Amino acid sequence: MIKKTAIPFYFMVIIVLMALFFPSLPKNDGNYEYNGADIAWMLTSTALVLIMTPGLAYFYGGMVRKKNVISTMLQSFICMAVVSVIWVVFGFSLVFGDSIGGFIGNPMTYFMFDHVIDGKPWVGAPTIPFALFAMFQLKFAIITPALITGAFAERIRFTSYILFICLFFVFIYAPLAHATWHPDGLLFKLGVLDFAGGTVVHMSAGLTALASAIYLKQGREPGHHTPARVTYVLLGTGMLWFGWFGFNAGSAFSASSLASTALSTTMTASAAAALTWIFFDAIRGTKPSAMGTCIGLVVGLVAITPAAGFVTVPHSLVIGAVAAIVSRLVVDWRTRSKVDDTLDVFPCHGVGGIVGMILTGVFAHKKINGVVEHNGLFFGEITLFKAHIIGLFASAAFILIVAFLLLKITDLISPLRASEEEELLGMDISQHAEKL
Repeated sequence: MIKKTAIPFYFMVIIVLMALFFPSLPKNDGNYEYNGADIAWMLTSTALVLIMTPGLAYFYGGMVRKKNVISTMLQSFICMAVVSVIWVVFGFSLVFGDSIGGFIGNPMTYFMFDHVIDGKPWVGAPTIPFALFAMFQLKFAIITPALITGAFAERIRFTSYILFICLFFVFIYAPLAHATWHPDGLLFKLGVLDFAGGTVVHMSAGLTALASAIYLKQGREPGHHTPARVTYVLLGTGMLWFGWFGFNAGSAFSASSLASTALSTTMTASAAAALTWIFFDAIRGTKPSAMGTCIGLVVGLVAITPAAGFVTVPHSLVIGAVAAIVSRLVVDWRTRSKVDDTLDVFPCHGVGGIVGMILTGVFAHKKINGVVEHNGLFFGEITLFKAHIIGLFASAAFILIVAFLLLKITDLISPLRASEEEELLGMDISQHAEKL
């Protein structure tokens, strides 16, 4: 009889054996018209987006109790390994493969990266190799499940978490990304604009985080606690801010004026959000804090993500400021409720993504990006705004329903919640036999 703990190892053995017999050798010379500057920028952007995941590890790791720092950080790092393997085998196909009903890609289209190394460039990125486009998109798929971890930090079993992120990728991330970014996707055809992942990344992670916090219930040490390392939070925020320029400006898929616009709006929205957060706290009698500054800044980055290549720089200031106030108010609500979203992933990423999606429908303009067919509500047109409201409710309902189902399925296969003894001892020792 096979031990339960050995099953993941045997899955890895099967994948390695498949890799031996599916080398996916190039079938043509890949002689396409590329642009050297675009390739250089996208190679850089791909690296920038990857560094965001270690940045997130520090950001979250500094916020938890000292006995849970390693576990919390590892939950981000392990995503780089797990999602990368899935992506090569069939994950890229699920997102960008031949569309099945506008909902999901055919898993066999690029199975084991077949036709990727020598593939025809993606229609939205015609001047860079298809493989580079695939690797850039992988980094988005990596950080999305990592974002969820803040909601159940300090109380989830590590092996169950790995199973859950696999299911999350297949049944939530891949369908949502396909529907939003594939030319035949349902949301794409509806007219929803998502420049760099406000819906795909932040809403999917934030709403799944809300479902996770509700499902796993409160921790056994609820309430306010002293963060382990505020300096880790500052370091993580810096890495996230740095990497986010690749996240947003890289989504132009070219070294162009559009990339410059996305970089500019990213900078200004995050700055406006950081200032708004601490000023809003100040008028309510709270001292400006490093934690508040960092959280506000990240909320601004989240909110501008779907809009970065569609709005003007002045309007990015509005998006950042509005997102900061709304998210701050939702943090207050969450604190008063019984929802134990440990690191406020839903108020920051979920709500930030929602605000960004709505305001993209308000401020997007054709003169910023030619792919915009209808200007935003601010400019007197309603078509785009309506599409975003419909897309918002449809996406939110899908994410929440499927998230609860996946949590239940994971729990039946491998219990999600750590025992009381494990939780009180700390996840670092109980799950990894390591300590800070």
